[in-house]
Amino acid sequence: MRIVLQRVSKASVSIEGNKISEIGPGLLILLGIESSDDQSDIDWLIRKIINMRIFDDKNGKMNLSLQDKHGEALVVSQFTLHASTKKGNRPSFIKAAPPEISKPLYQSFCETFSREIDHPLERGLFGAMMEVSLVNDGPVTIIMDSQDRY
Repeated sequence: MRIVLQRVSKASVSIEGNKISEIGPGLLILLGIESSDDQSDIDWLIRKIINMRIFDDKNGKMNLSLQDKHGEALVVSQFTLHASTKKGNRPSFIKAAPPEISKPLYQSFCETFSREIDHPLERGLFGAMMEVSLVNDGPVTIIMDSQDRY
């Protein structure tokens, strides 16, 4: 599982010009799922995300987590995070899990994350063509891959 984690002052997802989800200060999480991913990847990433100290404390130092800040979260499925660009000019998405694998894992990621932060989170619409808007706060952008935990 690969994510792009962005600290935002606000973010939203629209489909065909209609806003379907929106958050204020918190995290925008772009989530890419591989065929070999499972619940252990979800659990590891969520633990890392929730406890990552990337929010400023009263002294302006990145010392607070999403839990500490009671921040909001927006999760968007993005299979293109697994693009391979080694050959030619057209990316290959062979490592991205097909929808029959990735959709249940995306749903489990969102449900587990919501349980862990003890409040609902916002979501994109799995498999839809979406317009994601955000104001990156910092900017703070972190890339994590559950395959790198070993």
